[in-house]
Amino acid sequence: MLLNNKDMFPKLLITIFTFLLFNFTFSQTVVINEIDADNSGYDTMEFVELKSFDAGGVALPNYSLNGYVLVFFNETNATSYMALDLDGYSTDVNGIIHIGNSGVVPAPAFIFTNSSIQNGPDVIAVYSGNDTDFPLNTSATTSNLINAVAYATNATQPTNLISILGIPSSQFTNETTTHPRSSQRKNDGTWESKVPTPGVNNDGSGVVINYISVSTSQTEYTEGEGFNIVFTTSLPVIGSNLNLNFTLNNGNFNMADFSGGLTVSIPVGQTTTQTGIILTNDALDEGDEEMKFVFQSIPSGYVANNDNFIIRVNDINFATDPWGTPLNPTHGLCTPQIPVGYYDSLEGLSGAALKQAVQDIIANPSVVRLHSYADMWEVLSDSDRNPENNNKVWAIYREEPMAKLDQQNSSSIVGKWNREHIFAQSRGGFSTAMGDTNDGISVWNSTSAASTVDGVSDAHHIRVANGQENSSRNNKNFGNVGTTTVYAGPTGTQGSWKGDVARACFYMAVRFNGLNVSSGDPSDDNAGNPSGEIGDLAAFLAWNVSDPSDDFEMNRNNYIYTWQQNRNPFIDYPLLADYIFGANFGDTWSFALSNESFTDTSVKVYPNPTVDYIIVSGVSSLARVEIYTITGQKVQEVAFENEVRIPLELQSGMYLVKISNDSSSITKKIIVK
Repeated sequence: MLLNNKDMFPKLLITIFTFLLFNFTFSQTVVINEIDADNSGYDTMEFVELKSFDAGGVALPNYSLNGYVLVFFNETNATSYMALDLDGYSTDVNGIIHIGNSGVVPAPAFIFTNSSIQNGPDVIAVYSGNDTDFPLNTSATTSNLINAVAYATNATQPTNLISILGIPSSQFTNETTTHPRSSQRKNDGTWESKVPTPGVNNDGSGVVINYISVSTSQTEYTEGEGFNIVFTTSLPVIGSNLNLNFTLNNGNFNMADFSGGLTVSIPVGQTTTQTGIILTNDALDEGDEEMKFVFQSIPSGYVANNDNFIIRVNDINFATDPWGTPLNPTHGLCTPQIPVGYYDSLEGLSGAALKQAVQDIIANPSVVRLHSYADMWEVLSDSDRNPENNNKVWAIYREEPMAKLDQQNSSSIVGKWNREHIFAQSRGGFSTAMGDTNDGISVWNSTSAASTVDGVSDAHHIRVANGQENSSRNNKNFGNVGTTTVYAGPTGTQGSWKGDVARACFYMAVRFNGLNVSSGDPSDDNAGNPSGEIGDLAAFLAWNVSDPSDDFEMNRNNYIYTWQQNRNPFIDYPLLADYIFGANFGDTWSFALSNESFTDTSVKVYPNPTVDYIIVSGVSSLARVEIYTITGQKVQEVAFENEVRIPLELQSGMYLVKISNDSSSITKKIIVK
């Protein structure tokens, strides 16, 4: 395909480009001028800068890029992973255009999503053509190639692509791992690593441009609120008033969602103006939304310092649930939706027979449904919703709500939530099926206890997690003390997730034949093969008591059942864990053991903190008190009726007090000073 709108260059010039495409010559019109492929700890400031030249090697201003396409190649397979069509774009008064993330300043002419550019070693190239000429995984080619640069963030070169494209050593650049840094082309065609200079000449020369900055006092607002959008130029306006038009529409957010003017004017000699926006409270829960500020046009001589940025709009009409969050749990408000007779087969069993009977229920291949891993986004958006605001989800470990809109949709995990496998994928040997897509609740496959790989999309052990915390947990085992291999949660959190983790791991160890919960810190073998084990069992048994199943967890159990047609029995009957994994293994199971009737309001344990005694009251029948260490060791047991004062001779620390009778039980935490 020949370049468009290039009357000053004869067709023969295209052939010359092909032969002389790497050493800078006066026949080139567009070259890659700067690359920022990586940032320290984040990927929100990536960009590629192009520069246009005339036949004499002088920067060519306002040059049309119709007929050009920017292509990004992966070294591993020598194929394309992204192609950006440049039709409709042009360089500025200095012959510069930069293309990058929305956070780059000044605002790129072409915005692509965060983390789009691979760190390298890879290649970026300019071709004559269109993006349709380079669908995903197109093989690298020299056909219609205008300019190409090999790059990395270290000295490693993309030797495969260099060979295929014939790239000389002068066209390899090392951004370096010191940030902020970008790879910048010098006037003699060689490259260097410096502090990024997006949108301007790398040597600081050229026409000084009047930049327009747009700002708001906050990055998010709530329906019914008003705010100002402020426009500021870097230099006073000259010649005539600066008139600017913009839009805020984005997806479902439209003109019905706000009022206010979309046109502003900065008078000659001035540098600023503003306009007011009022967000409409429509009394409907449509979910949180995002408006996008976009300039409609920028007059010649001006450049947007920022554009295409998002402002969050929180829906004031959000729904709530009647139960509490895991940090402020409630019990008994969310009714277990257990089908009639679902667990009847467990009555009177013990030991291995009891465990097998549980598996026969929760892994029944004729009943249980397997959904895709992509479906888990939809499942978690409802199962893990924040009870205090259903437009948010509750993130395990960090114990905090996160906006549903902040679902991770790129490689960047900063400020995003994603899908955490409680039983780590690498330990269980789970993998995502080819062609995995979000098919919805009505599409499923069969599954069985033998299909351990299916654990990749079993929602009973998949939770919403802050992306960075998910990464910190990695595939570590769990325990009460954090080490390089044992995860104990973020410092300063209250551990409201620990019982949930325990019951999820108990479930997985029964649901799939190849999985188990083990004592200590089980490791995978030296070859990296999955062990099928996760620990620590002692911690899990203690956490199952210290952080009992609450309404949030029960609601998850109810909702996941509507998808998978199975339940987590350790949420419905937490005591079952002791009969399958704990001290009661071999004892006969009866549902009469697990009918909880004690409540936090009826049973009192005081004083707390204490020194040498506790009083237990609020029990109207014969009962017993068992005191455990936080690791699950029983240190004291007393039988009583109605009320009892129990002398203590315990070391300082936290203990668990379990009060139970023939049909009920409840556990309280106490601190001994």
